Amino acid sequence: MRKHLLVVAMVSALLGPVTTAPAGAATQASAFRPGSNPILFVHGYSSNGSYWNTMADRFRADGWPSTHLRQWSYDWRQSNATTAQGVAAEVDRLLAETGAARVDIVTHSMGGLSSRHYTKTLGGSGRTDAWVSLGGPNHGTDAAEACYDTSCTEMRIGSAFLTALNSGDETPEGTRHATWWSPCDTFINPDSTVALTGAANTRTACLGHSALGSDPVVYGQVRDFVNG
Repeated sequence: MRKHLLVVAMVSALLGPVTTAPAGAATQASAFRPGSNPILFVHGYSSNGSYWNTMADRFRADGWPSTHLRQWSYDWRQSNATTAQGVAAEVDRLLAETGAARVDIVTHSMGGLSSRHYTKTLGGSGRTDAWVSLGGPNHGTDAAEACYDTSCTEMRIGSAFLTALNSGDETPEGTRHATWWSPCDTFINPDSTVALTGAANTRTACLGHSALGSDPVVYGQVRDFVNG
């Protein structure tokens, strides 16, 4: 018995104390590192950059400096094609300020449409490493029948904007694409509208539309994807 305890003590001395990371904490591989990209957050319809407060705080806790986290606000009533030009300007500004070569773009709801237009049509794929859509109406939503802003009509199923956006390759090479969708999202109908061919498409737990950006499980998955 004394011999056994001595062996245990020797092993413990060699290995040091064993610690367990708290649930949801970033591993060394998923925490910020020199190769991590700055992130541009793009909110959705009838929202603003403050939507991302919880997620941005979690990125900061995992090592991302505030200079690398841009919670952009824009006029959500205008055409998504017009907003895409703003996305381009914000990406250029973020790259200039951080010295990075590429950005990651994390979007909620309608924010996925303008940013996809940027990566697919405005040459943004060469500047965007990872693109994320949380509850994005990528193929339209019937909820858009109830609103009449230019941006909203573009979210209608079969709109000219979406037909052009989804023509050809939905996820062109040069950018990694991922989507998250919830079976309890009452704004995005049908559920199948979110997934894109060629993207990593993930079903979440039963989350409301707005909760996608603040759910800790979704955050951890998004963090690991953009930092992959």
